[in-house]
Amino acid sequence: MLFALLLVAVTAGGQRPDSPTGVVLAVALCAVQAGCLLWIRRRPLPALAVAALAGVGLEVLCPQLGWLGQVAVPLSYVARLRPPRVSLPALGVLLAPTPWKLVHGGWRDLLLAVAGLGLGWALGEVQRGRAERRHARRARTISQERERISRELHDVVAHHVAVIAVQAAAAEDVLDEHPEQARLALGSIQDAARSALAELRAILHALTADPGPDPAGPQPRLAQLDALADAVRAVGLQVTMDRRGDTVGLPGGVQLSAYRIVQESLTNAVRHGRATRAEVSVRYDDGELRLEVVNDGPVPPARRAADGHGILGMRERARLLGGTLDAGPLPAGGFRVRARIPVRVAR
Repeated sequence: MLFALLLVAVTAGGQRPDSPTGVVLAVALCAVQAGCLLWIRRRPLPALAVAALAGVGLEVLCPQLGWLGQVAVPLSYVARLRPPRVSLPALGVLLAPTPWKLVHGGWRDLLLAVAGLGLGWALGEVQRGRAERRHARRARTISQERERISRELHDVVAHHVAVIAVQAAAAEDVLDEHPEQARLALGSIQDAARSALAELRAILHALTADPGPDPAGPQPRLAQLDALADAVRAVGLQVTMDRRGDTVGLPGGVQLSAYRIVQESLTNAVRHGRATRAEVSVRYDDGELRLEVVNDGPVPPARRAADGHGILGMRERARLLGGTLDAGPLPAGGFRVRARIPVRVAR
């Protein structure tokens, strides 16, 4: 687009160079200046420098064209990709030769050049600020979700440690008189320890700034999805549940995160999607737990533009367990959340 506009300006009557060689050179400079946009994301400042030098050449060949206005677009990219401590000096360097406009164009050309460069820089700076705020919100959401996951997994592991402590005390009491019972207690300790180690692998991935108090009460598991579906049906969303595979023996942390993913998906369907029907699929085979929640609700435009906080949290839960999660609108309408979580069952 930029190349086309420059090319039209260069070849227009009254602005093009007097000689054919000058026209060819001007077109080449237009191509160089426009081509800088192809690699300006990787090397913003060098690209801006090349665009400015090409603009100087265009100014010499076509004084009416005005090179400073053309450089406003690359400058906007620099302001969007780099902080003000970098983009403001670049703006100052480009503004330095603007008084030369008074010699060949007068105050009008000077004001247009300054306004064009200033507007280009301001537009890029606004876009950079918005991107930073989006990144900060995303990072804050992920951090909060990690803290919540860590607290919940801490409760699960605490249960296994409590079992180990109780069984160890029981084994000590009966070791001399009833060695068979002590052997059974030691077997329970072994199973609980392996389960606790599996949960700890997930906890070590979570970065917790402040663990906070443990939540009261037992943490939900996949067996409680039916109760969750009943609760959602009570508010008007028709939920169908399809379960395949035995999930009873899965690690508590996996069951907890899977439950939370389904819970958040159904909550979003009611709260944001205005859905009337949802289908939940839970399948476990070959060491992998697969979840899918599909609803028929329309997707608001705000949710099409970027992931909501709930989706970020669900994706972080799956990632911390070594899995993946994708969510988005379906071509035929509705919204789908799909997760895959590898499961390492202690043996």
